[in-house]
Amino acid sequence: MKTVHIKNSDVNRRWLLVDVEDKVLGRVASNVASILRGKTSPKFTPHVDTGDFVIVVNAAKIKLTGKKWQDKMYHDHSGHPSGLKSKSAATMLEKHPTDIFRRAVKGMLPKSALGYSMIRKLKIYAGPEHPHEAQKPEQIDFEGTS
Repeated sequence: MKTVHIKNSDVNRRWLLVDVEDKVLGRVASNVASILRGKTSPKFTPHVDTGDFVIVVNAAKIKLTGKKWQDKMYHDHSGHPSGLKSKSAATMLEKHPTDIFRRAVKGMLPKSALGYSMIRKLKIYAGPEHPHEAQKPEQIDFEGTS
């Protein structure tokens, strides 16, 4: 048996549409990260970006379990002394509804140039509309994520 390593030119990417309304953040984010990484493809190669494009709609209606809306904190640092800024998940949802989902998925991807190219294939929208109808995305649903 011979191991086959595919090249970037051999990858055929699909466009997938995911509706995350009333879905638990971490469960959906791990499935989306797996698709972006290419692990759902039979031609998965760890050092090549073999993943598909993912369109996420209704990101403003994502669910968090327990008291995470108040207790979960997102931290940003300016790089200057005492430049730490913290926001709760509820505040993040009001100001930047797509950032919660983007940060969850980004944390599950490789921390390298390869991971950066993977996160660029993720398109997140707060509402149900998206401008990618020309790509004819396939609707997918994850079982057990609600």
